[in-house]
Amino acid sequence: MRAILASSTFRLALLYVVLLATSMAILLGFVYWSTAGYMARQTDATINAEIRGLAEQYRRRGLAGLTAIIAERLQRDPGGAALYLLADGTGQPLVGNLNRWPPDPIGPAGWMDFRLRDFDPGMSPSPSDRALAARAKVFRLRGDLRLLVGRDVRELTAVRDLMLDALWSGLAITAALALLGGWLISASVVRRLEAVNQVSREIMEGDLSRRVPSDGSGDDFDQLAVNLNGMLARIEQLMTSVREVSDNIAHDLRTPLTRLRAKLEWLVQGPLPAAVRAEAQEAVADAEELLGTFNALLRIARIESGSRRAAFARVNLAALLRDLAELYEPVAAEREQRLEAAVPEELWVVGDRDLLFQAGVNLVENAIKYTPAAGLIALSARKQAGEVSVQVADSGPGIPAELREKVCERFFRLDDSRSSPGSGLGLSLVRAVTELHGARLELGDNAPGLRVSLVLEAAA
Repeated sequence: MRAILASSTFRLALLYVVLLATSMAILLGFVYWSTAGYMARQTDATINAEIRGLAEQYRRRGLAGLTAIIAERLQRDPGGAALYLLADGTGQPLVGNLNRWPPDPIGPAGWMDFRLRDFDPGMSPSPSDRALAARAKVFRLRGDLRLLVGRDVRELTAVRDLMLDALWSGLAITAALALLGGWLISASVVRRLEAVNQVSREIMEGDLSRRVPSDGSGDDFDQLAVNLNGMLARIEQLMTSVREVSDNIAHDLRTPLTRLRAKLEWLVQGPLPAAVRAEAQEAVADAEELLGTFNALLRIARIESGSRRAAFARVNLAALLRDLAELYEPVAAEREQRLEAAVPEELWVVGDRDLLFQAGVNLVENAIKYTPAAGLIALSARKQAGEVSVQVADSGPGIPAELREKVCERFFRLDDSRSSPGSGLGLSLVRAVTELHGARLELGDNAPGLRVSLVLEAAA
């Protein structure tokens, strides 16, 4: 549900709902204004026509004639909607079908809207409803007399209320149906996008054989899936070719290098002059470094392929780090360094124990390599907020902030370290192990020195 609510499709659906509801409100409002307004104008026109007629009778026949014509109209149509009331200056009724003068004030041009709940039922056009809603017009006669002529507008009010109810109901139904349609459309789009995202995540984890599912409908999403699958097939083919070439080169070169090293070692053991023996020993060391480089490249390629994920299991990282510290304490002591470990009893993660140990070895060896004599190397680990953080901090020269991303690239080495042994693949392998485990590799300043943090998700 959260994915649907956060999707762009649902936001577009909400925008569509707003636009549709606004359009419907304008349309229904125009219909209401046209219909109810027309009825109200017709009511006012009827009242004005009756007033003109009564005024003409009053001018021709006087008060007696006016009273007679009002009584005649009421007698002719006792249940009609017409309202009449002739009253004296104090509001006392003289003739008409209202038993008292309305208490509401008279508005501009003599118009007034009022309600009476206790008028005479016998005079009411609708005895079933004692609440009278009326619109009337008042004009004064000689002798401080007042004449009220109006219409019962209860039917008009009922029509207005009915139209308003229909308007709000229509808007509510329209909005609900639009939201439902937007929800269904968004759910369908999110479901198909999630299939693409799931395949993308699996491919990023190393499974290049995954493909986007296609339903064969031929719509836009289906065409996108077909094109993506074609692209993924081409990428898999290219990656396989590159991997095979790299593996073949590494394997083919590793075999003669191994033979070369063996022959050089055999020569070193033979009767050679001291100068030649020293050169041969350097050649053995160079061959050993080349073999280490090829082995590291092959190991990184296997890690990045994702094939090692099948060996994942629960690993007590704390025990692994204690073994690592125990292994390298003598190495650090030989270089007059101190290796201190602060590790709890248990830190459980899910991963490949051998690869995690190799990553720790690379980090500790780098720290020993660049830490000067009498320096400190601190190995620590802790669990916090569902994550396990492993830190290796040294007191060496450190790495400039602008180069901390580049040092994880293959064969990249700082200018100051080019004269020292190494191939520049140590941190590359650590990064490959980190990505395989879905972890984070963070390089920071230890002031002085470098602090490398490997952050993994804690096992449940």
